[in-house]
Amino acid sequence: MKKHRVELTCEERQTLQTLVRKGQHSALKLMRAHILLKADSHGPGWTDAQIAEAFGYHEQTAYNVRKRFATGGRLSALERKPQSRPSHVRKLEGQGEARLIALACSDPPEGFARWTLQLLADELVELQIVESISIETIRQTLKKTPYVRIGRPIG
Repeated sequence: MKKHRVELTCEERQTLQTLVRKGQHSALKLMRAHILLKADSHGPGWTDAQIAEAFGYHEQTAYNVRKRFATGGRLSALERKPQSRPSHVRKLEGQGEARLIALACSDPPEGFARWTLQLLADELVELQIVESISIETIRQTLKKTPYVRIGRPIG
């Protein structure tokens, strides 16, 4: 007898079948939907070993999906688990990004024709907006900004 039983309601089963049929979601989400559909005790009721063999997943994967379904928020088992703490802390957020963009749009320091990534990084440290920052962080921040009003590319 399985410890974590999957008992789908008609609505949940239909949602999963539609998701699998359309196939327009991430591979992870589709894999988990397949597992839940096959593990459904009101449907095929496959074991983890049968699921693993049929789809080429590991048995532990099927077990983990069933467990998340049974103990978590039902169809939230399809989604990635939110991180309890982020893997890294962002150096520039909100106001820091705004200051960087304003700086990049301003006139460069005397003796320079334009802002470089290194000049921007040095200026942010000098203005004590950040303690330290890499030029890659500067580049990525400016790249995702929809419109930076500067005459030439930065870099």
